[in-house]
Amino acid sequence: MASEQFEQAAKRALAGETVEVTPREFLGWWGAARRGRNIVAKIRKQLKRKKLSTVPDFESVYIDGTMLLVSVDAMKAKKKPDKPKPSDDVPEADDGAPLHAAEPAHRISLLQAANRSPLTVKPVDTVERAVTLMLQNDYSQLPVMATPSKVLGMVTWRSIGRKLHVAGACKTVDECMERAYELPQTASLFEAIQDVAAHDAVLVRSENNLICGIVTGADISLQFGTLAEPFLLLGDIENVLRRLIERSFKASELAAAVDPADGQRTVASVNDLTFGEYLRLVEKPENWARLGLKLDRSEIVKKLERIREIRNDVMHFDPDPLEVKSIELLRSFSKFLGGLVKLLK
Repeated sequence: MASEQFEQAAKRALAGETVEVTPREFLGWWGAARRGRNIVAKIRKQLKRKKLSTVPDFESVYIDGTMLLVSVDAMKAKKKPDKPKPSDDVPEADDGAPLHAAEPAHRISLLQAANRSPLTVKPVDTVERAVTLMLQNDYSQLPVMATPSKVLGMVTWRSIGRKLHVAGACKTVDECMERAYELPQTASLFEAIQDVAAHDAVLVRSENNLICGIVTGADISLQFGTLAEPFLLLGDIENVLRRLIERSFKASELAAAVDPADGQRTVASVNDLTFGEYLRLVEKPENWARLGLKLDRSEIVKKLERIREIRNDVMHFDPDPLEVKSIELLRSFSKFLGGLVKLLK
């Protein structure tokens, strides 16, 4: 069931009102915090039922960016070809669930830095002003702009140093700027990696032709750290679980843990089990006793069940980062298991 908030917003949108909302608020109408596979499918069904859409599509917008909830019929009536395709105007799967056109899950538009208007200078500004701004904000570069949409170049520590070395002095920013590089908001994050590596920073241009952000190597590193950490922590947790199971059970005993729906699968070692099957194995009191751990079984199983749910979210490659409480659980449980292994050696 959709929330009362969605129902009220839907009425307003269908009546022709402008309904502006962030993806975070939008997801909150369904009690969700991330754009996971199941909640996205549920939302698309609701939008289709109400003949509504979001512009831009709610999966492609930065989590705290803005989008509009609009009537599909009103959009079609306007017949403007430059408008994004309605998010619910998609083919259906065999089970009636809406499918959606495949797009990059990680686009540059999902970065916070790509949605934060950059600090800029004008070409006639003094170099002293540019230097002061960079020092105050710990920036390595500033866009040089004539208008919010017209980029003239980039002033950087490198460009200033080169000019001073060659000419001995430069008074205004336009005397010591270098070329600026841009990407559209719709660009893949992986496309941005190459450009940032080559040019140190890229400007991001929005669909309405304005410069809406600047992405640097630090931003890319932070994003990939956010994406990679859950995988690494889950890997550590699974490795320890495999070691504990392997030292306590024979390979011939592991088949009993296989999911009944997949009972024909051959299990030659613990590596052939899934995370859910690790859990199925250790949650039985008689199996838990064989592990030789003087710990509360119910508490450990409860944590493992929650980690299994988090793992499912992570492996679906959703565009949004894990919630803080989820990543903290992975960190703390990985640390706990790491300490446990040291004690068992």
